[in-house]
Amino acid sequence: METKREKWVALYAAVITFLTYAAVYAFRKPFTVGTFEHEKNVLGLHYKDALVICQVLGYMASKFYGIRFIAELKRIGRGKTILLLVGISWLALLLFALLPAPFNIVCLFLNGFPLGMIWGIVFSFVEGRKTTDFIGASLAVSFIFSSGLVKTIAKWLMVYGNINEYWIPFVTGLLFMLPMILLVFLLEKIPPPSVDDTNSRVARLPMNKEERKQFFNQFKTGLVLLIIVYVFLTIFRDIRDNFAADMWQELGFGNQPEVFTTTEAPTTILVLILISCMMLIQNNRRAFVLTHLIVVLGFFMAGASSLLFVTNHLSPFVWMTLTGLGLYIGYIPFNCILFDRMIASFKCAGNVGFLMYLADSFGYMGSVGVIMLKAVFNLKLKWTAIYSNGVVVLSVMGIALTLLALAYFNKKYQTIVNEHE
Repeated sequence: METKREKWVALYAAVITFLTYAAVYAFRKPFTVGTFEHEKNVLGLHYKDALVICQVLGYMASKFYGIRFIAELKRIGRGKTILLLVGISWLALLLFALLPAPFNIVCLFLNGFPLGMIWGIVFSFVEGRKTTDFIGASLAVSFIFSSGLVKTIAKWLMVYGNINEYWIPFVTGLLFMLPMILLVFLLEKIPPPSVDDTNSRVARLPMNKEERKQFFNQFKTGLVLLIIVYVFLTIFRDIRDNFAADMWQELGFGNQPEVFTTTEAPTTILVLILISCMMLIQNNRRAFVLTHLIVVLGFFMAGASSLLFVTNHLSPFVWMTLTGLGLYIGYIPFNCILFDRMIASFKCAGNVGFLMYLADSFGYMGSVGVIMLKAVFNLKLKWTAIYSNGVVVLSVMGIALTLLALAYFNKKYQTIVNEHE
């Protein structure tokens, strides 16, 4: 059982990591509230599609780089590294506002690359604890809440502050710069894992190239299955994140800034409660198994609600809320529980950052692929149609692959147990 001090540390860490990563989103997502509909196509791509692709390419590149960078991350100087990365991304947004289109598109790549490494640094402060499920859930749901919050603020600045869509990203970042500095200072005050934490969840250590290769080969089949599942979740989570403004416009809610927060706030609370309850399960293997089933539940909810919407049995507002809830129920466990409990279950030396960045790199590759396919083949489909129908198909595939991964890890666990008997 956790001591009173451990509970206070967990609560402090949860609040600070949540707020820190929420602030990071102010440098990443505000540009998506613009439609840029008056801009000319760039190499056959709609201007906004080109912006999204460029930023996601930057994010994807940083995830591939992060496989090594985050896996080998030392514990000294992490706060300064976060501020340096945020500063570079903010400078890129200033250049985006100053340079004329279409030359400013490359600025989104420069913005995405440094931001892509921040999650791994923040999570390194809290992994390997008995309370990591709760803290990690708080960090992970910041994806949902902060995305809606910064879009609401950015849209408000656009509608009521009369700020054009090119300056919106930089100005939104400006509002969050001082809070960001304070939060990083507070982040570095989080105490390291206790001896009891280490005994329960295994010590988390930097991993060199040979250790990363050995770890992957040991669990290759299961990891490949989980990475494919994560690619599905990332694709539709990213479409929702980057083109929510376009979908709301198509659904008739284009001039309502509050709609972003209205749908994301209840999703944040519900996912946080569900994932935090995993902290009550001390047995790592049991929690690892249950996490797979939670991912299955998320796919089922997203797929079923989209099917009802496509067949005109669900209103647009309820559909957007339920699909978001389902997709995040599937997506969030990867970012806070699944790999952490996997390491603890199999008692492997390593860290979550390596596995998460391995999955993220391919996840963002899939996200770029979908956007480019739509543009290259000049598909006239609306994002609402792509999103709703795609979620139905990939939910079925996601459920099947998650259950296959669970069967593999169960068999692997039994094999390892038998070898030690």
